[in-house]
Amino acid sequence: MRYSARRSALAAGVAVASLVLAGCGGGGGSAQGDAATLDIATLTTARSLDPADAIGSALPYFQAVYDTLIQRAPDGAYRPMLATEWAYDKSRTRLSLTLRQGVKFSDGTAFDATAVKANMEHFKKGGGGAAKYLDTLKGVTVEDATHLTLELTAPDPAMLFHLSDAAGLMASPAKLADGSLKTTPVGTGPYTLDKARTAVGNKYVFERKQDYWGQELPYKALTISVFDNETAVVNGLKTGQIDSAVLQDANQQAALASDTRLKKDEYTFDFQGLLLFDRAGVHTPALREVKVRQALNHALDRRTMLAQIRQGRGESTDQVFGPETKAYDKALDTYYAHDPAKAKQLLAQAGYGKGFTLKLPRISAIVGDALASSIQADLKAVGITVVWDQLDGGSALQKVFRERAYSAMVMNIGQSPNDWVAAQELVAPGTFNMFGSSDPTVQRLLPQVRTGSDQQAAEAARALNKHLVVEGWFVPFYRMTYQLVSSADVKVLPQSGMAVPSIYNYSPAAS
Repeated sequence: MRYSARRSALAAGVAVASLVLAGCGGGGGSAQGDAATLDIATLTTARSLDPADAIGSALPYFQAVYDTLIQRAPDGAYRPMLATEWAYDKSRTRLSLTLRQGVKFSDGTAFDATAVKANMEHFKKGGGGAAKYLDTLKGVTVEDATHLTLELTAPDPAMLFHLSDAAGLMASPAKLADGSLKTTPVGTGPYTLDKARTAVGNKYVFERKQDYWGQELPYKALTISVFDNETAVVNGLKTGQIDSAVLQDANQQAALASDTRLKKDEYTFDFQGLLLFDRAGVHTPALREVKVRQALNHALDRRTMLAQIRQGRGESTDQVFGPETKAYDKALDTYYAHDPAKAKQLLAQAGYGKGFTLKLPRISAIVGDALASSIQADLKAVGITVVWDQLDGGSALQKVFRERAYSAMVMNIGQSPNDWVAAQELVAPGTFNMFGSSDPTVQRLLPQVRTGSDQQAAEAARALNKHLVVEGWFVPFYRMTYQLVSSADVKVLPQSGMAVPSIYNYSPAAS
């Protein structure tokens, strides 16, 4: 199961109901050209289909019924969708959009600029995990039915990305206020939800819309089947009851290694690591010391962790910015050597020669026994005692993010290709910088990443990344290799900026 910043902080650990394989509708490539049903397996459920609640790897549920203003191609390029043109003014605080004409929502309501304004306001005020991505949106000015302008409080280099993601999903304005979208989505998308065959939390069935305004997708029906473990997903792939899935677990990837009937495509999206929240020492005074944070980085044997826990399926790293960003510097992947002696020396210099205790929350779905033991042993070797506090998903959400009860947490975090998205999520005050940590260098560089010219922003992002690594703001372990698996008769591409493919990335292999 995926748990990351791009996926609702910690809808993490919330168990989803098991799906009996016999109930899955397969046969994605059974027909030539115009296939019957595409059945995608996932460990992520969508309890609400209101766009205000859309986030991360739940996005395919929403893409089926709602179009976005801008479409993001598999390689990350932006394409027209409900918006056909867009342009910034010189200040980059006014984004003008031209909308497609003649589009209607599935309830017959016209799609126009007023509908866009209502959706943007609904998303921003909706309180969902992605609402913060419209923090810079000051207002929406409607010029006429097909033209509007987004007024921003400051330049936002991630705005186009957000408009091709959750914040750009468009629902019928007639349904935004009554709460019905949670169970009865009304959009302009290529499918409609078949409620009679949908079991929320288990299986979602979407039927192709006959009068869709855009290019018809190749599958008459789309089924998203929810599982609570990857072993069941692998069984479904082997028996042909599932057409495609993304596998995170290294053991499950290995289980399919010899199956030549299935196609596999590997890519990285998440890093796994120890997110340090408490750099001010609120709960753990030692963490306010740079040398202590550096000692944590030297103490962990990342290469051994990667080899033994991930079976080598990934890349060890010391940086939180991903390879698609301008901030990324390959040299920073190996900035901290595994050096217990150096770690002990740094602890002593910081006044913690006798070590200290670090209490960490643990959700078993994220931190398995092998990972928990590895972290505990490596830190114990330099004098740091790790105490694990076992939590379930619901209590974790409350204790970690609302009560702010812990100094750090092991998490899987999606690495956005956009520098500002990454900086906004992990460095700016917010969910993952809950104590508002900062320093003069961060205060100087963050605005440059956000408002500088392309060259200035790139240089600032690289400088910020190096500063965070040197200062030990985080303790990353490795980028994890994911495996996109599909049957022989389904063709699918990974999606830039998402852990899972967009629904537009699937087609019959024969097409």
